[in-house]
Amino acid sequence: MVMIVIVALTGLVVALGLAFWPWPRRRHEPRHLDRLVAPPPPLADSLEGMLTAQLLRGEISSQQYVRACERIAARDERRHPMSVPRDDRGV
Repeated sequence: MVMIVIVALTGLVVALGLAFWPWPRRRHEPRHLDRLVAPPPPLADSLEGMLTAQLLRGEISSQQYVRACERIAARDERRHPMSVPRDDRGV
């Protein structure tokens, strides 16, 4: 009879130890908020990417997006004008 009690208590201690052991994955993830916590949105790498993200989130309208892209293109053209090579074929 004493042997059955010792085995049962040992099993209970092992089960409780495994249930409350601080596993690395469990320690950093809240169990009750797994479905409620959304990952942060990725950061945009460029100005165009930032504008696209704002458009998709509904922070700016499609007209505002088009105007902003036009201003970016005009600024890039002023800063880095595209030079066309000369035609040496004699045409």
